[in-house]
Amino acid sequence: MANAPPNYFELGRKLFARECAFVWAAADAARLPNPIAPEIAFAGRSNVGKSSLLNALTAHKSLAFVSRTPGRTRALNFFALGSAERPELCLVDMPGYGYAAASKALADSWARLACNFLRCRAALMRVMLLIDGRHEAKPSDAETMTLLDRAGVSYQIVLTKKDEVKTKDREARLAATYALIAKHPAAFPEPIFTSSQSGEGIGDLRAAIAKLLSERGQ
Repeated sequence: MANAPPNYFELGRKLFARECAFVWAAADAARLPNPIAPEIAFAGRSNVGKSSLLNALTAHKSLAFVSRTPGRTRALNFFALGSAERPELCLVDMPGYGYAAASKALADSWARLACNFLRCRAALMRVMLLIDGRHEAKPSDAETMTLLDRAGVSYQIVLTKKDEVKTKDREARLAATYALIAKHPAAFPEPIFTSSQSGEGIGDLRAAIAKLLSERGQ
């Protein structure tokens, strides 16, 4: 009798039921830590809801600091899922881009840090690129996708704030996202529409990460 296919939703639930804790912050390339586990990075505009999504994903209300002021994440923040000494996975919160109030020097510094992290990071399985589901992708989102394409880094679009999008508009938003993905060779073909408030799509995101982790171990 053939083995039953893996239930990635259940694997994802169990994976993210583990303890998750902050372990490191790197504000410049010289402070990037040696990888201690496979990594999933989260990128997006500074007001896209990255911290809220990380808190919902890990079921920790205050794991990542949620601020009313965009641009507060100014370093690569590493969170260990499981034992801090031997974690199963590291989640990496990247500085938000497109923050208009940031000086050019600061924005350039963030961009250099992100590029240095993405370059030849063997532990990095995928970048989850968060885009505000209430709107079409911004030029800075498209620029980031092109950067990831050129770096050959696999990434998946995660639409946020689904609870704020009218039901009748959701299919159109997904259709536009699929059309955008088709233009970018390094983009994973399936987007995930999420809400940190209602929990919609969080199980799908956990399952996608569990599948990646399972396939890496094969």
